[in-house]
Amino acid sequence: MKVHNSTYNIRNATLGFQAEVERLKAQATMGWDKEFRNLGWYGLQDGMSILEVGSGPGFFTEQLIKSSQDIEITALEINSTLIDEAKSRLVNIPPSKLKFVNSSVYDTGLPDNSYDFAIARLLFLHLHNPLEAASEIFRVLKPGGKLVIIDIDDGIFGVVNPNLSLLPSVLQKLADYQASKGGNRYIGRSLPRLLTKAGYIELDFDIVVKHSDLHGIDSFERQFDINRFTIFYNKGIINDEEYNQIKQLSENIRNSPEAFVMMNFVMACGKKPPFTVE
Repeated sequence: MKVHNSTYNIRNATLGFQAEVERLKAQATMGWDKEFRNLGWYGLQDGMSILEVGSGPGFFTEQLIKSSQDIEITALEINSTLIDEAKSRLVNIPPSKLKFVNSSVYDTGLPDNSYDFAIARLLFLHLHNPLEAASEIFRVLKPGGKLVIIDIDDGIFGVVNPNLSLLPSVLQKLADYQASKGGNRYIGRSLPRLLTKAGYIELDFDIVVKHSDLHGIDSFERQFDINRFTIFYNKGIINDEEYNQIKQLSENIRNSPEAFVMMNFVMACGKKPPFTVE
């Protein structure tokens, strides 16, 4: 049975479906080289069977395939519309390298001890039951397999220039709103303890910094599209002054040569213990 239990649903995206897909593309590709470098540090290798959890429209999937010579990916996604979007673009990838599974991270339906490596990117902040999800991924990993979670923590969001003085209060209000819906925009700081509770060992933890001067301002522009914030303004979650500052920030990022953005992402890795011989 597919269970959503998540704060993210592309059908509710304020940008509209296609614009949201383009935002997800920018989000997946900006700074990819750094994320892939870290995945290699954590043990990702050619020849592995990989489970990508919450694969969405498949942009991260595509990056994995392009960057690896010989891997097998199972892309697990609960939203069938996003799977169709990914399939239409990755139609030339043979089934021997890429398989799609329309299922929930809480109940994948996948067999025990099946995957060498699992990746969950910008998924856990949306989950109502992150420990249940981490435990299900633990089940389907092979002994000695690893899970890498790539996510956010708004407490260490980053920097924008020109400075937005009200940004911390806006982030706090958005985090409170998401928490009221069952998500957690401060999930990054909790990932080591979450992995430990789910049974993972040999934890690793890093901050990946992405800067618009290195990765291009266009990718960051989509993250600060004012239309993403309008719904929160209309609901009364952010006030007039906060909304106007964000609107000015959005315009600066789009038009000012002085503008730049630095954003921090968290990467946490845990290992499923290997079988022990009694």
